[in-house]
Amino acid sequence: MTNTVSKLVGVAVLVASFAAGWVLLDYRSFVHTPLTVGPGGVTYVVSPGTPLSQLARGLASRGIVRHPLYLVVLGRLEGWSHRIQAGEYEIEPGTTPEQLLKMLVAGKVKQYSLTIVEGWTFRQLRAELRRSPLLTHTLKDLSDTAVMAKLGAPGQHAEGWFYPDTYRFPRGTTDVEFLKRAYEAMCRRLTAEWQDRAKNLPLKTPYQALILASIVEKETAVPKEREEIAGVFVRRLERGMRLQTDPTVIYGMGDKYDGDIRTRDLRTDTPYNTYTRAGLPPTPIAMPSGASIHAALHPAPGKTLYFVAKGDGTHHFSVTLAEHNRAVVKYQLGGDAKRHAPRAAK
Repeated sequence: MTNTVSKLVGVAVLVASFAAGWVLLDYRSFVHTPLTVGPGGVTYVVSPGTPLSQLARGLASRGIVRHPLYLVVLGRLEGWSHRIQAGEYEIEPGTTPEQLLKMLVAGKVKQYSLTIVEGWTFRQLRAELRRSPLLTHTLKDLSDTAVMAKLGAPGQHAEGWFYPDTYRFPRGTTDVEFLKRAYEAMCRRLTAEWQDRAKNLPLKTPYQALILASIVEKETAVPKEREEIAGVFVRRLERGMRLQTDPTVIYGMGDKYDGDIRTRDLRTDTPYNTYTRAGLPPTPIAMPSGASIHAALHPAPGKTLYFVAKGDGTHHFSVTLAEHNRAVVKYQLGGDAKRHAPRAAK
């Protein structure tokens, strides 16, 4: 009888040892085996305050985790169980349970992107933000003035102050947070460019540089022309000549602009009509790129005072009005000088 009991105890110990060893091997395999998420990955949302055990069950219910208990054990052994951060996470193919928990602890939430396009107005930017289902909207009924106050810039005109770039952000970011990033990015770029500006410019403040940069931005989409166009405007400012640039007139027209600019529009005075008023307009007319800011503060040297669109996206630059008028006839009037009296501006 004693031998029988001893044999049974031995067998039980052997079975327990085997079972424990098998569980250990299975646990180790679980920790380093990729989760079941499919070739396209999966998005998973962790709500605030979700305990690890509930997270594990939720992942298991969607077939992502094979053994939820193992995930709980892993989290507790590594000291991660109370450090998981809420948010929306992208679980990519190949992610292991260990990598998943590290991602949740680090708060590496899924990122989305929204691009502020060079040359957009603040009105266009606000419309784009309103269309985004990824942002939390808090500014819907606020004026531009109120928005700037929310950003910590009370009294600042909103136009031009948001740096064109592609911004990444997690779902639920507020429109205020998004705008603040773009505003601070523009402040940093403008400050850096102003500190490194060329000497003896007719620009007294960084804000004047921002205004000129916005005009340069709207006048050309050809990178190599930015400095040359800036040079024309700088020389005009130095000589007291009016800038006579159509984009400022269009901005001043507001909703009245129908896609065509007419002679009467050039003659109708507004604060932004640089045909009727000398100097820079009172505010920027768009959001300039970093390249346009650089051009405004590093204009190309030369003698040109005029330019006219050639119809292919580039411009012809002239030193004298007579040369400019001939270029207008050639490029805009099809060689027929009698069709239209050329503008003396550009």
